[in-house]
Order: sequence, then C-alpha cells, then structure tokens
Amino acid sequence: MMKKIRKGFTLIEMVVVLFIISLLMLIMVPNIVAQKDHASTKSEEAFKTTLTTQAELYLENNPEKTTVSADDLQKENYITAAQSKRAKKIKDLNLNNLVEKDKTDAS
Repeated sequence: MMKKIRKGFTLIEMVVVLFIISLLMLIMVPNIVAQKDHASTKSEEAFKTTLTTQAELYLENNPEKTTVSADDLQKENYITAAQSKRAKKIKDLNLNNLVEKDKTDAS
C-alpha cells in the first residue's frame, strides 16, 4: 500500500487561518488607532508646555516686552524654526494666554 503524499494546505485549513488572522486584526487595529491618538494628544500637551516655558523665559529675559509670539521665540533662538512652524499650525494657540494661565496656576 502506498502512502498518500500531501503537498500544501486544504481549502478549509486556509479559511480557518484567514478567519483567525481577521479576528486578530479586528481586535488589534482599533487599539493601535486609539494608542496613536492618545500619543498625539500627549505630544501636543508636552509641546504646549515647552512653548509656555520658553515664552516665560523670554518674557523674564525681556521685561520690556508684554506679549510674545512664536516668531519672537524663534528670532531669539528660544525655539527652532520647526517648532515655530508647528506652533503656528496649532489652532487656538495663544502663548500669552498660556503664560498667564501658568502664572495663575502656580500661585
């Protein structure tokens, strides 16, 4: 009697493997997207903190100034050109309000 030589997978085996992979993707993809959103939010918060700190330092070193902008910070080398560009892209970013809020939070 000859043994039957099996080469490859059956259709059922392939369907089962694809089903398992699909289930894993359904579980993983939403979590990955949520983690990416969370990381973006944290990154923006950290960036705003950096800008606030640099703005406070700028105002401390320039007592004659009462307001500060991202351009001022870049011109005086408190932030890089890339940071200035990123700051300009953030909607509702007002460095003066952030500095004032930070001062009131500290007291």
